[in-house]
Amino acid sequence: MVAKSWMYDAIMYLYALSLLFYFSDFVGKSRRAKQTGTGLLAFVWVLQTLFFFMRASSLQAPAAFSMFDSLFFYSWLIVTLSLALNFFMRMDLFLLFINLVGFAVSALNFFSDEYVSPLLARWDIQDELLFVHVSLAIAGYAAFTVSAVLCGMYLILNSKLKRKKWDATAKRLPNLKSIETGAYLCVLFGTPLFVSSLVLGVVWIVLTGENRLLLDPKVLNSLIIIAAYGFYLIQRIARRKPGSTLVRWNLAAFAFVVANYAIFNWVSQFHQWIWR
Repeated sequence: MVAKSWMYDAIMYLYALSLLFYFSDFVGKSRRAKQTGTGLLAFVWVLQTLFFFMRASSLQAPAAFSMFDSLFFYSWLIVTLSLALNFFMRMDLFLLFINLVGFAVSALNFFSDEYVSPLLARWDIQDELLFVHVSLAIAGYAAFTVSAVLCGMYLILNSKLKRKKWDATAKRLPNLKSIETGAYLCVLFGTPLFVSSLVLGVVWIVLTGENRLLLDPKVLNSLIIIAAYGFYLIQRIARRKPGSTLVRWNLAAFAFVVANYAIFNWVSQFHQWIWR
């Protein structure tokens, strides 16, 4: 059972990483990112197939009569079709969204299975779901933080250049384009991780039956964060706004990230445990 639990985690993490690279390819037209995402998705398919045979061999009743196995087969088909479509035609936006659906179905299915054995005996399966949710959120927070720091560096260097103050500090900083590109790549990395985390959080709410928590201040602010960084990415990719404008929008989006962690944890109905 412990082996199966680790397989659950591996499938979810690899699935999330695959979405990250597909998202990167969609917004940045990166062939390497698409190939990496496809490779990770193929490995997810291998693990899903292996898990399917392991579970089938351990079941005494036909798997077709199990809701868990029906949903698992559904998510396996999504991955299979995604890989097939990716091989025969170019449908980047479709692949991104269909795999986001597959990720949500897999999360809901895995973490609602009463026979899943968690990694720690004192955990129930919803605790393990929260562990994956929190770890993805923290990874997203980290990426957004690095991006914000780079934006701060951009503003400092830009100010020095405007005042023609080429001092030792300015000489040690990268050029403006490199700083802004780094900030953009961090947002590109953090946004799909944060979206994946929010998806798992919503799955946890659904599993606990506390649908009122969908209107929790932290959930709503998380949606604002996604919208803010989505707006930044649109302006960066489609509108091609100047770097100084972009970094200010980036920092404005990060203000919601700070509020999400430092303020909304206090008023949230189910995140107070973070402060214990």
